Amino acid sequence: MNDFIAAEDRALLERHGLADFEALWALQLEAVDEPNTGRGGWSSVYRLDLGEAAYYLKRQSNYLTRSPLHPFGEPTFAREFRNIQRYHERGIPVLRAAFFAERRLPGEQRAILLTRALDGWQDLEHWLQRWDEIAAERRAAILRTCGQLARRLHAAGQMHGCLYPKHIFLRETDDNFQACLIDLEKARPLLFGRYDRVKDLEPLLRRARGWDETDVERLLDAYLGDRDDLHNWSRRLLARRRYKEAYR
Repeated sequence: MNDFIAAEDRALLERHGLADFEALWALQLEAVDEPNTGRGGWSSVYRLDLGEAAYYLKRQSNYLTRSPLHPFGEPTFAREFRNIQRYHERGIPVLRAAFFAERRLPGEQRAILLTRALDGWQDLEHWLQRWDEIAAERRAAILRTCGQLARRLHAAGQMHGCLYPKHIFLRETDDNFQACLIDLEKARPLLFGRYDRVKDLEPLLRRARGWDETDVERLLDAYLGDRDDLHNWSRRLLARRRYKEAYR
């Protein structure tokens, strides 16, 4: 895969001397959290502020995922980058990649993924922490937005694979919310119809602990587009939740 630089970010990165792999790899920054280790390597995330724009710089070494197409492994960022681009092509709201590249060295595979920071957005977890304090109409708008996002995702033939509240970002507008997705490492095509859709939605509902039965129904109403099949979906999601809780 050739190095990728988004057209709208190229001039800014070039102006700061950061439009190539080696410059971004050598950049000295403080990690925003503890590096992920395992898979035989490491992966870390840094914030990069370039005046008028902010990014998250993700670097990894020998942090690989294996699949039938890549039995010997490939950097997890390579898969995430492909999924970001696929989501954009299919009209699914998602964070935006500014730069991606890989390098193979003797005994080492390196990868860099640079994404635009979602400044002005908050993840769903942020809203759930004070759910009872939020006005009823704003709660309804959040539920509607999340349901419509999931509907758009699945209508495009994709599943997120890790649909947790921390991976849904929301931005409040005058009278509504916008939503987008992050963390697409586990995303894949929707292969098994309703089974995959239930599998994708259930973790979101299980982890959104502030939501009651009415909240879940509102989200499902927005997801389904009508209420005719709401009971069956609620039953399937509950069965999936009980199964997951019994075997974790």
